[in-house]
Amino acid sequence: MLRTRVITALVLVALLLPALFYLPQSYWALAVAAFIGVGAWEWGALLGWRNPSRLILGVATALICATLSWLDPEAIGAVSVVTPAKWWVLLIYGIAAGFWCLLVPLWLRKKWAIVGLGGLLVGAVVLIPTWLAMVQLRILGPGALLGIFAVVWMADVAAYFSGKAFGKHKLAPSISPGKTWEGAIGAGLGVIIYGLVLRQVFTIELMPIALWVIALLAVAAVSIIGDLYESLLKRKAGIKDSSNILPGHGGVLDRIDSLTSTLPVVALVWLLVV
Repeated sequence: MLRTRVITALVLVALLLPALFYLPQSYWALAVAAFIGVGAWEWGALLGWRNPSRLILGVATALICATLSWLDPEAIGAVSVVTPAKWWVLLIYGIAAGFWCLLVPLWLRKKWAIVGLGGLLVGAVVLIPTWLAMVQLRILGPGALLGIFAVVWMADVAAYFSGKAFGKHKLAPSISPGKTWEGAIGAGLGVIIYGLVLRQVFTIELMPIALWVIALLAVAAVSIIGDLYESLLKRKAGIKDSSNILPGHGGVLDRIDSLTSTLPVVALVWLLVV
């Protein structure tokens, strides 16, 4: 299993890095649209659908994202005049931020299921803002987007190791028995350390250091919420992984569960504050 996970990870990195650093912005938007389309196909499994309905959902989602990039290339940075803070962009991010920061904590408490039209709408709120944020945040530069990814990955890694070493108090035992409060605290500390190192090395002065630490803690918290939310949906659907398209890692949704919650919030803060 470990060997399979490592090989899959290396293949993903070999595909991601050249695309991230060398694809023109318009092609990057299409590549991410295809990636999110796979996530939508997996979302169909969470809804209890089977093919061809799942395939139609995946293709439709990818086409929606591709159409948005075609209709407004200024918003995604695909032309010389870049205007990312369009009204429809802020609306999408605002809905996503409200969903993750206000509704999902209650959802985790009530343990609701996703069904029917409501499940489709939730999928749109989860996936389309993620696509938009992955495209728009690249306007800051490929390295900046990779750095944002790394913040979320750091939260996951720090949570795993601190939970393994010190975990005693379950965070949400009925949703994800392996997660602990000690792991969550470790995620916060890991993200703060990583963020402070980045701030020092790259002389990042977007905000005062106290606000910077608060923002890092918020990213860690929202990433954990995203992780727990997908775990809940999989438990409700009675499946272990969203798919097996990534051998050893599960599916696309299993790899981006924390990113779906954090990237739209980070993008909204970037447009409104930074």
